[in-house]
Amino acid sequence: MLSERALRDVTVFTGSAHPEFAAEMCEILGIDLAPSRTTRFSNDCLQVQLRANCRQRDVFIVQPLVPPVQEHLVELCLMLDAARGASAAHITAVIPHYAYARSDKKDAPRISIGGRLVADMIAASGATRVVTMALHAPQVHGFFSIPVDHLSAVAELADHFKQTDLSDTVVVSPDLGNAKVATQLARKLGLGVAAGSKRRLADDTVVVDNIVGDVQGKNVIVFDDEIATAGSIVEVLRKLRSEGARRISLACTHGLFTGPAIERLRAESDIDEIVTTNTVPLAPEKQLPNMVTRSVAPLFAEAVRRINCGESVSSLFSDEPTYG
Repeated sequence: MLSERALRDVTVFTGSAHPEFAAEMCEILGIDLAPSRTTRFSNDCLQVQLRANCRQRDVFIVQPLVPPVQEHLVELCLMLDAARGASAAHITAVIPHYAYARSDKKDAPRISIGGRLVADMIAASGATRVVTMALHAPQVHGFFSIPVDHLSAVAELADHFKQTDLSDTVVVSPDLGNAKVATQLARKLGLGVAAGSKRRLADDTVVVDNIVGDVQGKNVIVFDDEIATAGSIVEVLRKLRSEGARRISLACTHGLFTGPAIERLRAESDIDEIVTTNTVPLAPEKQLPNMVTRSVAPLFAEAVRRINCGESVSSLFSDEPTYG
């Protein structure tokens, strides 16, 4: 529930990645979404113009890094730089989905740690703070040289499943790395947790060797931070069926559904529902009949209000480990 404390000198702009998300945030905050214009020169370079006053104002620029990621990243950097040049007092990059969080380590020779590089680009462009959600790995938070408010969709997803029959249900993480977050969802629902033992062979190819935990005769909620090509999900479902799992639901924060994901999920006819959030815009052709989208715009709106009013953002999750 948004507090009644009034906002002070706030201006919110949006890039082209997900304007509906920014509009919903502004409606909740009770302010108008400020206009901007992005144009493309004949040499394919972008130019951004912020068409509202920024001087000494608290500026928020909303732009998830979703496909085409590089296009949206450059647009975000240009908007941040424009706000800085317009003498904004504070500039917050609101990035519901930070795509480069998956590039968090040097796991092959002579590669860039993209998550850190992009964090440096955002700070260099003029951002004084970042608000994001469900980073792929906790260490990505430390890549930023500016304050980061790291939000979680666990409570919103839990509210959905609390409306369903949770008898004999277990929350399953597709891999051990995501087990901590899956445990947070399980705790909110009063359920047990299990996890897959996964080996990644390529970007869209994995093997799940084992399920750690009891799923025999259980209903399962498979929970991951994001679903991209759905390769991991399909492998986990195969293993869960062989272990005797019954009804299956999927949940994720970031529903990217790239490449063959939709066809793969459509072919899994025994999935009861696929629950995701609106951090990523979902095109009509990607909407399956069993998909449910939960809005996290109210959570981001409350974070914006607290930042503007100088209140704690981490206290939104006071019953969980906080990230800043």
